[in-house]
Amino acid sequence: MSESPSESRGFRISDADRERAAQRLHQALAEGRITLSELEERLAVVYAARYEVDLRPPFVDLPDPDAIVARPVPAVPSDAPPLVLRAGMSTIKRSGTWDVPPRLRLQSAMGSVVLDFCDTVIPHPVVDIEVDLGAGSAKLLVPDDATANVDDIVASMGTVKSSVPSVPRPGVPHFVVHGRAGMGSVTVRRRYRIAGRYF
Repeated sequence: MSESPSESRGFRISDADRERAAQRLHQALAEGRITLSELEERLAVVYAARYEVDLRPPFVDLPDPDAIVARPVPAVPSDAPPLVLRAGMSTIKRSGTWDVPPRLRLQSAMGSVVLDFCDTVIPHPVVDIEVDLGAGSAKLLVPDDATANVDDIVASMGTVKSSVPSVPRPGVPHFVVHGRAGMGSVTVRRRYRIAGRYF
């Protein structure tokens, strides 16, 4: 007996999966990983794809091929009490080895909160971070393989910047950042090194 298509090729993909794959290819072009002609060839494969396995060939020589199709992210327990950090007009910083809870709430009127997650153990698949900023700032330095979603931050006159992938991947930390930026700023990025020091 021959295998059915779903048995031999996996699950069918959605239009949203194809669009995510196309965006990843455009990002690869912007990063100089592929040429314009390669982009056109790979996009043709992406938009013709019907099954998850069909999306893999265009990404075989690119980083994070498993990030193409969205994966379910375990929910943060709703009853987990958040760690509340209130900066006021001061500066709060966490770095090195520190206990990372599944939920945090960052409050800052005119101060700053800097959380460095790069040198500590993150025991949770998802870290939920709520921001409540007046004119303050929040900077999140995440590990190189981490992902973060900042789509649910409302910034009336503030700024929200993230330079890390937003699509969660299995086996790596995923940060969900939401709340209110007001006139403040929220930054999510990798940590970089200059003259032997990390920033």
